[in-house]
Amino acid sequence: MAVDELDTRILRLLLEQPRTSVREYARVLGIARGTLQARLDRMEREGVITGTGPTLSPAALGHPVLAFVHIEVTQGHLDEVGDGLAAVPEIVEAFSITGDGDLLTRVVARDNAHLEDVVQKLINLPGVVRTRTEVALRERVPHRLLPLVESVGRATRP
Repeated sequence: MAVDELDTRILRLLLEQPRTSVREYARVLGIARGTLQARLDRMEREGVITGTGPTLSPAALGHPVLAFVHIEVTQGHLDEVGDGLAAVPEIVEAFSITGDGDLLTRVVARDNAHLEDVVQKLINLPGVVRTRTEVALRERVPHRLLPLVESVGRATRP
C-alpha cells in the first residue's frame, strides 16, 4: 500500500497521541472528519494499522526479566510446537526464523528461576529438540515505528 504525506501525518498523530479522538485528529490535521475516517478505515483494511489497544509493560505486570529463546524443532513439527507455544502465557511473541534454530520466542518472567521454569516447559513440548536462551540486559532501542513511517512518507514525496 502506498502511504502518502497525509497518511504519514495521520499515523504520526496516532503514534504520538493514541488516546485522542478522531474529531480532534481531524481538527489538528485541518481535514474533514469523514476524510480522516475514510483514511483510517483504508489503512486498517490494508493492514497498515493492525491494532488500537494499549501497550502494556510486562515489567509493570511483575515480569521484568526478558529473554529470547531460540528453539530447534524436529522436522515436520513446527506447527505442533507453535501451538504448544501459544499455550504458554510467558511467551509474548514467537517467529519462524532462518539460521540457527527454527523458532525465536520473546519470553518474560518474574525472575531467573521463573525463566528457567518456562524454558523447561518449552523443552518438554513434543517436537522440541533443544533451546538456547539469551537474557536481555537493557533495552537500547524501544519498539518504535514512527521513524519508519516518516521514512516511508518521505519516499512517497515527489
